[in-house]
Amino acid sequence: MTSPAKVTITGAAGQISYSLLFRIASGQMLGSQQPVELSLLEIPQAMKALEGVAMELNDCAFPLVQKIECHDNPRAAFEGSSYGMLVGARPRGPGMERSELLGANAGIFQQQGKAINEVADDKIKVVVVGNPANTNALVCLKNAPDIPKNQITAMTRLDHNRAKAQVAEKLGISLSKIKQMTIWGNHSTTQYPDLYNSLINGSNGMEHFTQEWYETFFIPKVAKRGAEIIEARGSSSAASAANAAIEHVRDWVNGTEEGDWVSMAVYSEGQYGVKEGIIFSYPVLCHNGEYKIIEGLDLNDFSRKKLKETEIELIEEREAVENI
Repeated sequence: MTSPAKVTITGAAGQISYSLLFRIASGQMLGSQQPVELSLLEIPQAMKALEGVAMELNDCAFPLVQKIECHDNPRAAFEGSSYGMLVGARPRGPGMERSELLGANAGIFQQQGKAINEVADDKIKVVVVGNPANTNALVCLKNAPDIPKNQITAMTRLDHNRAKAQVAEKLGISLSKIKQMTIWGNHSTTQYPDLYNSLINGSNGMEHFTQEWYETFFIPKVAKRGAEIIEARGSSSAASAANAAIEHVRDWVNGTEEGDWVSMAVYSEGQYGVKEGIIFSYPVLCHNGEYKIIEGLDLNDFSRKKLKETEIELIEEREAVENI
């Protein structure tokens, strides 16, 4: 039997993790032949709830699950981990300024980055789900200097999926007809879902829409979908976020579909003129456990303006946490 892969999930008693854990345990992320050890990390106040989650995992009797551990210490949770799903983050409270939220989460991801650097497997793959995801991932990366930069990412797959779903609904077509969707930039309202480089039924995506619909409906709809869900159900996206996290890691490990690409927020080295040293969402191909940014796509003036807006926001976020 294949040796078990240790997967560490932070915020493991939260809503997203509750939708995530059972799918990892059933093999939907790493495959039906890959045994796993689940290392669940929570804050001390949530350990009782986490014990209940672990009980349920045990009661499912998943054949692939070799071990379940509960921790409130990051160093213990990340010991020997091959995968890190960094889900837990402090939510924005009433009256909290954006800079305060960034600072509060930076402290959390600083601690986790140091733990990953010190005790995780050298080849660990990390995806940050907890918001503000891009900058949380940057803080984690900066505090894990011995881990290659291309092993720490943030999730924009949920935005990617939302964009495809909106196109499919608008045109009344199957999602399988939509290829090469791209989310550029930050997982925030400045993100840029790019239809100019997409393919719909084999033709350029923008051939199917007016510029007015694109600017006034589509882009805001994708960017603000999370707020729309909160208003409708009274809490933030959970199952859809968990699904996106599963797909992010699955494709990273097993490769992207031929003729298509996915969106991942990764360390920028200046591609498309974006400032080096921020975590920026790009179109990527995945193969043999590695991702490669798609280069050479044509960006018109509108697209370049949108990339610059989201880049500026990410630079401002980086500046807000530089002391950490």
